[in-house]
Amino acid sequence: MTEHAAASPDTSRESRTAEWLRRAGQSFRAERERWPLWLPAFLGGGVALYFSLTFEPSHGLGAVVALLALALAALGRRHTGVLVVCLPLAATALGFTAAALRTDRVAAPRIEHRLGPVMLTGRVVEVERLDRGCRLTLDSLVIDRLAPERTPTRVRVRVRGNTPLRPGDTVRLRAVLLPPAEPVAPGAFDFQRHAYFLRLGAVGYAYGAPAVTPARPGGLALRLAALRDAIAARVTAELPGAEGGIAAALMTGERGAIPPDVVDSMRDSGLAHLLAIAGLHLGLVTGALFFGVRALLALIPRIALRYPTKKWAAGAALIGALFYLLITGATVPTQRAFIMTSVVLLGVMIDRTAISMRLVAWAAVAILLIQPESLLGPSFQLSFAAVVALVAAYEALRVRVLGWTQGEGLGRLVTRYLAGIAFTSLVTGLATIPYSLYHFDRLAAYGVVTNLIAVPITALWVLPWAIIAFVLMPFGLESVALAPMSWGLHIVIWSAKTVTSWPGSVAILPAMPSWGLALVSLGGLWLCLWQRPWRWAGLAGIALGLASLALTHQPDIIAADGGRFMAVRDDNGQMLVSPRRGSGFEVDTVLRRAGQTERVSWPRAGASADGRLSCDGPDCLYQTKGYRVALVQDEDKLSALCRDATVVVSAVPVRRRCRAAQIVIDRFDLWREGAFALWLEPGRVRVESVRDSRGDRPWAPAKRPRWATAQ
Repeated sequence: MTEHAAASPDTSRESRTAEWLRRAGQSFRAERERWPLWLPAFLGGGVALYFSLTFEPSHGLGAVVALLALALAALGRRHTGVLVVCLPLAATALGFTAAALRTDRVAAPRIEHRLGPVMLTGRVVEVERLDRGCRLTLDSLVIDRLAPERTPTRVRVRVRGNTPLRPGDTVRLRAVLLPPAEPVAPGAFDFQRHAYFLRLGAVGYAYGAPAVTPARPGGLALRLAALRDAIAARVTAELPGAEGGIAAALMTGERGAIPPDVVDSMRDSGLAHLLAIAGLHLGLVTGALFFGVRALLALIPRIALRYPTKKWAAGAALIGALFYLLITGATVPTQRAFIMTSVVLLGVMIDRTAISMRLVAWAAVAILLIQPESLLGPSFQLSFAAVVALVAAYEALRVRVLGWTQGEGLGRLVTRYLAGIAFTSLVTGLATIPYSLYHFDRLAAYGVVTNLIAVPITALWVLPWAIIAFVLMPFGLESVALAPMSWGLHIVIWSAKTVTSWPGSVAILPAMPSWGLALVSLGGLWLCLWQRPWRWAGLAGIALGLASLALTHQPDIIAADGGRFMAVRDDNGQMLVSPRRGSGFEVDTVLRRAGQTERVSWPRAGASADGRLSCDGPDCLYQTKGYRVALVQDEDKLSALCRDATVVVSAVPVRRRCRAAQIVIDRFDLWREGAFALWLEPGRVRVESVRDSRGDRPWAPAKRPRWATAQ
């Protein structure tokens, strides 16, 4: 008689776990050829780790870890497990080291306090034309009352008026200079860090027109900037208005001449990518050059039958792509696109076929090693998210796509092209949604519709005429091409404004936390880089990352600008903002991060509709969740307000003890720590400042009194 003992639950669970691990191991080994595609992911992980720290680490640490990991990988090269652990660790350490070295390399002086009005002399590096005046980036600076060793490498100054300026000119002007602004709120965009890596030591504004000494630009960079400025000026002179501003943006990357309402419409309709020179533009320009040159050569039988016209066309397209890269400012997405395009065109010239996903990976590696800080910006994230998703989608559907694209006929060609644009817009739109939410807190609901209209017009009409305008410009005949170019741009602008007028065209959502974006990125990479069924596990990471929008609670109180601007949350979840202070940028940032579109001011006197906030002039008492929060602007009322308050937020110094207060934040705290966010939770008040979120880093050093920095 045979006895059958029932397996215990623990044994059954262990067997299932073992089977799951065995299958995962099989899938991992089966995708060995895809392992190198994870190199940029681990490099980026090292870069992200460096920038996430709240202290400045030893810059030799990453190099030591990378060398040790590579040494262990070399010793254990016959063991897959050793390689799987050591090589990713080495790549992560290499990304960490690249970010640290880049931080050292770009370090430059910057001012710490408002300076001026003061006379300064500098060389114009860049001219950004605006609706009223222009914004100048200056180097080779001499600033009165500032020692040479403390003089910034670059400053950015806004100048009113129409003084003709171009890169290479020397200007002398009277200006007020300010330190680059720190984030408006914890977690908001860090312009101070952005300026650090641009070596921008001050920003400001000028009084009156500058005295200009015309000079011939020296060096390739200045000559390119001068050429870019001259092209933009000629385009906007020929095409005034929104069409000219967009034409200048497409041809030179300069967007300052586009009216703000058109910029808003393009953004809210999902067409903002057409204004930011990126892979789409370079790809379209390169494709137009390649097929155009090849078609022209095909018209000459003597050449077409005797010479490799396809390779000649590839060479011409490569030269054109390099010119377009340089003339549009070589942004991060354009660098990525140029690296990929140049490899493809070189492959055509030597009769080799490139592998697309590997091209994306190597382009990412090159950018992360040269400009690791670009990982943090929307350009890098949006560009690579779109391209990786597209390549993965076409890899997965390659057989079906090739079968469907068979056949001839104009109708089938048009249908195939429109379907391709719709599919591309859908994939890139879905792939970039999380990054748009993280950086801009907005979602364009009808982006596919506007892209179906605008992208074909841009590809088939606008950019080909832009290429012709470039060719005709040396002869002064650019108007021949710019006129028909403007017709297409008029349709693009019309489509953007029409779609944004539809109900629900744009949704403003609360800010996504960084950990949510990290989960989305990891899940997206898992989905796109692997090819076996286990790739679908990446959807779980994406779903959890998107769920962070609902799982993250926005602060109940925001205090910024030294306490002069404050905002509190009402019982409907809306932020009520102080009515008297706060720049438009501060208010827009706080409201956007809260998922709010309209400014609602708190009462100047009396109580708010929900009764939470009661004010007597600029001073208010906010009562909710069992807390009494004193919001103080007037020093004379400080004693009365803080007597029974559990939390005090004051724009004036608090020099005496508030007996009932658990938390006191005064003017000096706001000056030292930056803006504050407060969450009123059961049993405690959670407080975070800008300094808490950033720590003490080279771009965010501890503030010191003026006397400590005096000469």
